[in-house]
Amino acid sequence: MITPTTVKMATVASKDHSWRAWFPLAAIGGLLLICYSPVLYRMATVWIEDDNMSHGLFVPIAAAYIAWTKRDLLAQIKPKVNYWGLLLVLFGFMTLCIGPPSLPTWVFLVRCSFLFSLVGCILFLGGTAILRALAFPLLLLPLMIPFPFYDQLTLPLQFIASMLAENFLTVLGYSVLREGNILHLPTQTLSVAEACSGLRSIYALTFLTLTYAYFFTPRSRARWILAAAILPVAILVNALRVTLTAIMGSYNPAWTEGTYHEMLGWSVFVFAFAILLGLNAILKKIPRLAGPLSPAR
Repeated sequence: MITPTTVKMATVASKDHSWRAWFPLAAIGGLLLICYSPVLYRMATVWIEDDNMSHGLFVPIAAAYIAWTKRDLLAQIKPKVNYWGLLLVLFGFMTLCIGPPSLPTWVFLVRCSFLFSLVGCILFLGGTAILRALAFPLLLLPLMIPFPFYDQLTLPLQFIASMLAENFLTVLGYSVLREGNILHLPTQTLSVAEACSGLRSIYALTFLTLTYAYFFTPRSRARWILAAAILPVAILVNALRVTLTAIMGSYNPAWTEGTYHEMLGWSVFVFAFAILLGLNAILKKIPRLAGPLSPAR
């Protein structure tokens, strides 16, 4: 006979089992945060002080929330120890020890060592099934790490933005001469600086679009198409920003810098995201292109 007391005891036993199952992961996670606290602190400082990485503060928050939404799925998976994860953890701690977190030569690898150790802990304690379930939030986390080849990519992107803006202005009837990343117009000379290369918007737009796709794009092929569209959309829209800056400067040179320039940058970023949202809406109406539904979340 089932009595209220029996039900209560079963509930308590279930909670105790759940607590015992999650305690090792919570304990290891706490130790991981303690070991990497200097690295995480310096990375958080970059998020706050560097405009190019201002989105980084939201990446771990979004990843943690997505992992939380998978709690029911994770509860159905039986943890299974996988010793390959232990090797990954050891590799992560070896890369952590190659140099101090402030050493520029190794800073990127030291920051990545946190991801190696995190993935290794999950694999070691939970197995491949849990790792697969958490694949998407884990794939978001690299976007919180400052890009290591920023200086090497800005100049090519500056040239691309300059060339596209030159063509746009020519089509619109403006007289323009380009020298590298410098645009000469009859009334002004514009230099496409590093901040206008578009790399910052590419990084932030990637994070925002992937997070949006996870919640609002149920089909896996549509997600891949949306992800592939991020780079060309960001480059084209950044060239549009340079074009609009040149047009605005032809009326008032003060509009090419300061508050006006920043407002235009934010407006163009929103426009780029709006284009991706429009593409997503189109993909939803083409079932054959959208592909099969993504796995349960």
